[in-house]
Amino acid sequence: MNKELPFASDIAFTPAVKAIQTRKGSRGAYARMEDGGSWETAITPDLAAFIAGQTSVFLGTANAAGQPYIQHRGGPPGFLRVLEDNTIAFADFRGNRQFISQGNLAENSKAHLFLIDYAQRRRVKIWGEARVVENDAELLASLMPANYKSRGEQVILFRVDAWDANCPQHIPQRVEAADAARLLAERDRRIAELEAEIAQLKQK
Repeated sequence: MNKELPFASDIAFTPAVKAIQTRKGSRGAYARMEDGGSWETAITPDLAAFIAGQTSVFLGTANAAGQPYIQHRGGPPGFLRVLEDNTIAFADFRGNRQFISQGNLAENSKAHLFLIDYAQRRRVKIWGEARVVENDAELLASLMPANYKSRGEQVILFRVDAWDANCPQHIPQRVEAADAARLLAERDRRIAELEAEIAQLKQK
């Protein structure tokens, strides 16, 4: 985290943001949050478990002129890897080869990760800095998910400066297609078992 910031949340709560919070009446609540310890600056076991279960992440970057860009990255659970209590890494799979995020990071290392779990209605915002690691075959291989049919091109290392977990308000509840298929299969199996039991009882 930037040691010059009095509170970890100041990475997002700039003077302009605090002025708006004051004008709209929420500054007092956030000031109490700051006095109580502000946001986390290291990856906790709870956050690490949340990260390990994700199949999707949004990476926010901006170029030197401040033009923002958001890129989606997905993979099987575990494709996002916690390496240390302040470092997240993932294999950057071959995509459309526009390289906008990589170009932005070459000019401006500030970055943001946004994770959302629709089933549990939980979202986590992570501020930090990121860099692209090319030509490190060993590191890339260690981050590639097993039996995943995609080509890893490079690695993105994300250093965490601060993070915050939002409330579930306004998050629509959805489930993964694979989870829905599993639940439906279990339901169908149970229905078949009950129908078989009913048929046996009728025969008696």
